[in-house]
Amino acid sequence: MTSAAAPAARPSGRRELWLRVASGLVLGAGVLAALVYGGWPFAGIWLAAAIVGFAEWMVMSRTEPREVLIALGAATLAALLLCQRGGAPTPACLAVLLLGAAACATVARTGRGRLRAFVGVLGAAAIAAVPVALRDDPAIGLVGPAWMFAVVWSTDIAAYFAGRKIGGPKLMPRVSPNKTWSGALGGLVGAVAAGTLVPVVADLAGMALPSAASLPVVAGVSALASVLSQAGDLIESGLKRRYGVKDSGKIIPGHGGVMDRLDGFFAVAVLAAVYLALRGGGLIP
Repeated sequence: MTSAAAPAARPSGRRELWLRVASGLVLGAGVLAALVYGGWPFAGIWLAAAIVGFAEWMVMSRTEPREVLIALGAATLAALLLCQRGGAPTPACLAVLLLGAAACATVARTGRGRLRAFVGVLGAAAIAAVPVALRDDPAIGLVGPAWMFAVVWSTDIAAYFAGRKIGGPKLMPRVSPNKTWSGALGGLVGAVAAGTLVPVVADLAGMALPSAASLPVVAGVSALASVLSQAGDLIESGLKRRYGVKDSGKIIPGHGGVMDRLDGFFAVAVLAAVYLALRGGGLIP
């Protein structure tokens, strides 16, 4: 009886892996095509992702009244993108964001709900606004978002295969039982390699690069981004355990929800937002 049951589980695992790969390729191709095109198609993808991610957070955290909060959050994120892409000054865009987040916090019914709504809008704003801000910046253009994608995707892929092939001690078994130290280090190495390759390819293609994008700097920042990406993944795993759910949603076949797919990307978006703030203040070239 045991020997008959074991083979049946393996095809299911393979089907799940291929489903993940297929949906990941489709999503990746769509995002890259929008990145090359730029403009509102690229902004629209990230606005949609941010709205769905915020909605998943409201549902997962059982924050009420969820329908009203989701509508308010969506309106805030759309207004933020319109403000940003319309050329409004940064303080005005931040005011739109903070007012919308405060409105969501006011509507939420409990103290913890108000905090979850406020922080949720700010987190969704990082997903909606940062890749678009990088793409719209003439001195950064394609290279900035492409670097983010390379670092996050290579971290996930290299960590998965290194963890499966090497195994070893668990990274944080109480939070995410399947993650290992070997996977984390494999993801780090993969991110540094892929992140450093982006400016090399961009330079060969004749694309403009920020003056601070020397290879040692890019390698160091790629390593930091990989650590943050993996931390974002662990934090989301902890939140799912906290609220007793397996996935944040079911919108992406084989992956779960948008939060499941963008947990690491969110952390790297925050890092990119810090870069944009320092650059805007003239603190870095």
